[in-house]
Amino acid sequence: MSLTINIYYTGKNGSARKFAEEMVEKGVVNRVRSEEGNEKYEYFFPMDDDETVLLIDRWKSEEALDEHHKSPMMKEIAELRDKYNLHMRVEQFIERK
Repeated sequence: MSLTINIYYTGKNGSARKFAEEMVEKGVVNRVRSEEGNEKYEYFFPMDDDETVLLIDRWKSEEALDEHHKSPMMKEIAELRDKYNLHMRVEQFIERK
């Protein structure tokens, strides 16, 4: 089983893109990717919406995702999200094999 979470970060004046760039620059993205159970952590930029960034986040199991949510990185991510005043919309998909 894999869990895929699509997170749409939306802001103003390019703040969502700046958030994603800072996530990469600070190494948060690489740290998440190296966590046990992470299968994908990638940002995408919709062609028709300059103020939104899509994060596709995939985990091997609910337990792996729960451990990620308990990690100190979550505080760092939340602080950056607040810094850029972003709003989130979340979709979750479960893939069963």
